[in-house]
Amino acid sequence: MTTVTRRATPHDAASLAEMLHAFNTEFDTETPGVETLEPRLRTLLAGPATFAVLADDPAAGLALVTLRPNVWSDGPVALLDEMYVAPAQRGSGVGSAILQHMVEICRELGVAAIEINVDESDAGAMRFYERHGFSNGDPDTGEKAFYFYRSL
Repeated sequence: MTTVTRRATPHDAASLAEMLHAFNTEFDTETPGVETLEPRLRTLLAGPATFAVLADDPAAGLALVTLRPNVWSDGPVALLDEMYVAPAQRGSGVGSAILQHMVEICRELGVAAIEINVDESDAGAMRFYERHGFSNGDPDTGEKAFYFYRSL
């Protein structure tokens, strides 16, 4: 079966919210719930700094991306905030199709770089992103990149 991906619209906020809630629930991570996520997503997707990619109908997976300007390039930097594939669809190519479509949209938008944060224990996700050309190191020096976080 071929995966069909598309750029989400604000009308997809409910479906995205349900999947993001399922994602956090699956991994025992706090979630504000669908009722909170849905209006946030609707607002964000209506603006220029956030986009999402959905796979299939009913949705089997998503990528949620935010864009920010930076001083080092003319184009924005994209952060893959969330990537989720429903458990029954994992290993079927859905994630690859979503990621490929996300990269295409980033190119269309003139994005200079895509950043992805991955938990140290998630070796499967690291392998997935590496297979798709992403690296956790500087291509010129080989120096590793790290992500630091502080909740406010």
